[in-house]
Amino acid sequence: MASKLNLDKLDLQIIQYLMDNEAISYAELGKKLFVSGGTIHVRIKKLEEAGLVKGTRLKADLKKLGYDVIAFIGIYLKESSLYDAVANQLQKIPEIVRLNYTTGNYSMFAEIVCKDITELRFVLHDQLQKIKGIERTETFISLEESFSRNVRVSG
Repeated sequence: MASKLNLDKLDLQIIQYLMDNEAISYAELGKKLFVSGGTIHVRIKKLEEAGLVKGTRLKADLKKLGYDVIAFIGIYLKESSLYDAVANQLQKIPEIVRLNYTTGNYSMFAEIVCKDITELRFVLHDQLQKIKGIERTETFISLEESFSRNVRVSG
């Protein structure tokens, strides 16, 4: 993919810096990479237009915001052909923050963030289990996130 977009070393360095610190200014990033802030701006715009860079995200401390439960849900579908319809329904549940179509035991694997166990129960029992096409689920509650990081890009 990188060769089709003609990414060079500077593009990859920009991507890596932004993944490590999305709040860095174009001018500051330009100084670190020995180019102008304008060059950084043009490169980031090119990367966004190519669909390689998709905005920035703020990483908030969920526990401090009152979200005490992070869980992972393995979802068994009645038929794999129901994936798109089920995914559309799951997307309507705001507590589900990530959904993957997977191989292995589950058809889908979701990450869910809730304020407490009562909210988790509501989402599982009153929302998720009522979606047509879901055969059953298996829930794993996270006790602690040891680390979270981005992949290292290289050229």
